Amino acid sequence: MERAALIIIDMVKDYFAEDKGYPITPLAQEIVTPINKAIGQFREKGFPVIFSTDAFHEDDFIFNSRMHPHAIAGSEGAEVVSDLDMQKEDLWLPKPRFSAFFATGLEKILKKQQVTLVAIAGIATNFCVLTTAMDALCYDFKAVILEDCSAAFSREIHDQTLAAYRRNPLHPLFKIMTSEELQKEI
Repeated sequence: MERAALIIIDMVKDYFAEDKGYPITPLAQEIVTPINKAIGQFREKGFPVIFSTDAFHEDDFIFNSRMHPHAIAGSEGAEVVSDLDMQKEDLWLPKPRFSAFFATGLEKILKKQQVTLVAIAGIATNFCVLTTAMDALCYDFKAVILEDCSAAFSREIHDQTLAAYRRNPLHPLFKIMTSEELQKEI
């Protein structure tokens, strides 16, 4: 049997601010309820729940692109959105780049808790969710992207990203599953 951890990516206030006009905002709002359900299921089994969120600097290298400054470290916009069931026993790891493993110490935390599989939820499917899944594999953790608990900037991008990995050579180490399908396995 696997010891799993739920990693929730980038569900921060900046992405939920209607005035910012991000196309991902309504799609991110749709996954709050399924993520909260998954959080409850992981807690019932005594599995860790980890929030890992963007925490950039205003002059960050990545803002030399089409990406505009957002989720600035220490700002309210970089905080976990209040609609999610984040509890004091959950771990919150602000991250300086796309992967929850990059410069956060996540690998050591998971190994110490004897985690063997990470289930990844949040936004955006084609960037930070996928990057976290790939890095999980690089650190010898099985990875599952929870398709009903993740979203991209459009449904098409979300679906295309998942389709590209649904039948991959790393199966069963890397899977695309619904949260209900995963619950039956762990």
